[in-house]
Amino acid sequence: MTDLADLDVRAAEPRAPLSRRAAPALLGYAVVRALGLVVLAVWSAARGKSAYTLLTARWDSLWYARVAGLGYGYEVRLPNGDVHSDLAFFPLLPWLERLLHAVTPLSYADAGFTVSLLASLAAAAGIFAVADRVYGPRTGICAVLLWAVLPVGIVQSMAYSESLFTALAAWSLYALLTGRWLSAGALAALAGLTRPVGAAVVAAVWVVGVLSFVRERGTRGGQAPVWRRCLGMLLAPLGAAGYVLWVGHRTGKGPLGYLDVQAGWRNGFDGGYAFARFVADKFTSFPSALAGAGLIVGVALLLWLHVSGIRQRQPLALLVYTGVVLALALCASSYFGSKPRLLLPAFPVLLPLARALARPRTPKSVLVTAGLAVASAVYGAFWLNGSGPP
Repeated sequence: MTDLADLDVRAAEPRAPLSRRAAPALLGYAVVRALGLVVLAVWSAARGKSAYTLLTARWDSLWYARVAGLGYGYEVRLPNGDVHSDLAFFPLLPWLERLLHAVTPLSYADAGFTVSLLASLAAAAGIFAVADRVYGPRTGICAVLLWAVLPVGIVQSMAYSESLFTALAAWSLYALLTGRWLSAGALAALAGLTRPVGAAVVAAVWVVGVLSFVRERGTRGGQAPVWRRCLGMLLAPLGAAGYVLWVGHRTGKGPLGYLDVQAGWRNGFDGGYAFARFVADKFTSFPSALAGAGLIVGVALLLWLHVSGIRQRQPLALLVYTGVVLALALCASSYFGSKPRLLLPAFPVLLPLARALARPRTPKSVLVTAGLAVASAVYGAFWLNGSGPP
């Protein structure tokens, strides 16, 4: 269990610059992701497919690139009456794709891939910064490597918004942990322009901010000037709220217009009812029952890791953020095949595992990580050449 006094002592000790401490984690991350891309390239070539196309020009990547090139306004009407509108996709990634396309010879797809690669490194650095701040550099390195070797880690290298969002969320949380309220609020606002789950970052900023005011009642002084905390809290929801209100205005349906857009994709929040039915249906036959059992074990593991974080007294900002990410991912009625990638930003759940991995001697940790990296690379190649993320 982490003692708050230990955190204070660790923060007070002279330390190397963050960039130097993070270097081993970033190097390890780059090696793991490079392995994943090499295996994907070999696997795809053997099947007569283009690995680069799988990474940049399928599923959501096409929607983002279209928004970058043509702006919003495209929709697909399906035979069953569903309407898939590009308004479901938040604008920060397309904006960055358009900017990079304007200043370089890169196509929109190339720009999306470039943004994703750079953002994944920024996310790895942010994850290290958070874990290092709370538990020290060994745990920070292990947390980054665990995030890299997740079964769906290949998504971190796709022209998707998961890496960009995780980078913004991690650095916003780090800013909260270090009392940089304006940075925390600004990064939360950008996260809110990236994905709907930006609400998790906003929740972390607001809960920590409100609690800081409650704790200071009747005391003198505080962590940061009141005006900084207030301004940070005001900045945090502007990105998500601004886009949602703009969609409502564009659709003519007011503040709830974005929910109608999501409903056209059959996305909604039902408290997990649809997901529970999906899992239950797996037990109507064999061997699909094995998949159902696997899903139950996976969800139980996620909840156990979150509870472990609570027991280990993770900072409140991390607990709130993780709780909201898990709730939005597991309790939404969206396409169930996308849930693993929707959980990618929930990196704090990896901290209990990272602490455990950091305890053995280095050769043992390296061996375990190497095995996971190979398994992740093989699964990622198999996944993208098969069903892949929607």
